[in-house]
Amino acid sequence: MGLTTTAKSRYSYGAMIFHWIIAVAVIWNWRLAENAHHASPEEAGAIFADHKALGITILALTVGRILWRLTHKMPALPSNYATWEKVLARATHAVFYFLLIALPLAGWIANSLSGRSIDVFGLFTIPPLPVGENDKLGGDIYSVHATAGSIMIYLIGLHILGALKHTLFDKDGGIFRMLPFGKVGTTARH
Repeated sequence: MGLTTTAKSRYSYGAMIFHWIIAVAVIWNWRLAENAHHASPEEAGAIFADHKALGITILALTVGRILWRLTHKMPALPSNYATWEKVLARATHAVFYFLLIALPLAGWIANSLSGRSIDVFGLFTIPPLPVGENDKLGGDIYSVHATAGSIMIYLIGLHILGALKHTLFDKDGGIFRMLPFGKVGTTARH
């Protein structure tokens, strides 16, 4: 006997774990950056150290998530989604993956251009990338990094609104596809 429709409509437990850990880490890291901008220079340095360490952690988790996704089948999008919803869902996920890789790498490169290593929560230190030193370019990359971080937060908001729409209005159990509980609609094509 095959998987039930509900089981085939849900993401795997591994995908769920990666999704929620990365989601919390990204929001936490955004808050760290926001807090650092409003802190004294002494406090800001410590907060940005945690921001950088968490960024590297998000990069590692994202690589793990991509490897998981390549080796585990995703559930099909529900058949009740309009074409524009399917296109938007796929595009949003592609941009998420791009930003989840690009943001930490840009931060690491910008940090490296200032000749600084990254202390990962006191566990180990990541040396600067061999990119030479160029404070101006590093500052420019930091600006792009900050803008991309804002785009990520808006994208998360869009993602949450989509999940709520599907769960509360369409009543197809959208959010429960990424949770191990709750009723998932049975409208997915397989």
